[in-house]
Amino acid sequence: MRKLSLKELGRVDPETFRKQEKAPIVLVLDNIRSGLNVGSAFRTADAFALDKIYLCGITATPPHREILKTAIGATESMDWEAADDILDLVKTLKQDGYTVFAIEQTDASLPLQNVHPDKGQKLALIFGNEVRGVQEDILPLVDGAIEIPQFGTKHSLNISVCLGIVVWELFRQMTFTP
Repeated sequence: MRKLSLKELGRVDPETFRKQEKAPIVLVLDNIRSGLNVGSAFRTADAFALDKIYLCGITATPPHREILKTAIGATESMDWEAADDILDLVKTLKQDGYTVFAIEQTDASLPLQNVHPDKGQKLALIFGNEVRGVQEDILPLVDGAIEIPQFGTKHSLNISVCLGIVVWELFRQMTFTP
């Protein structure tokens, strides 16, 4: 066994990436206080060729230094947009045919393993503030909430870890499940 070189990995350049077909998943980052978490979201979105990232509230936007540090160039390949009002954004996404999920622990949230999107289904995933989570006033507007089951003493995961797990599982189901 040996590690593959960058050339052997066969990655596309940002221009080719922008033109390729994308997974019909958008990320909505609302009031994320850490630019490092935002940069990680960009990198994950690039890795799975997601459609777009929306940055809302106090969430930093590129070219913020911390975002660039963890995104490692993904801000150049990913389509993103700053959204002034998350409530309006959620309404627009729903009108555009997205199923909108809050990634949050609620009294009605579904365990991630019980969420089964259809191939081609348009998903919008809302990730909230690192301390307060998804805004309470958004919950009545979403189609559901998803949570990652946890079995330790802590009640949450870092947003970048949570985002990676949720995106991979939904992407995997939409891409590799018959």
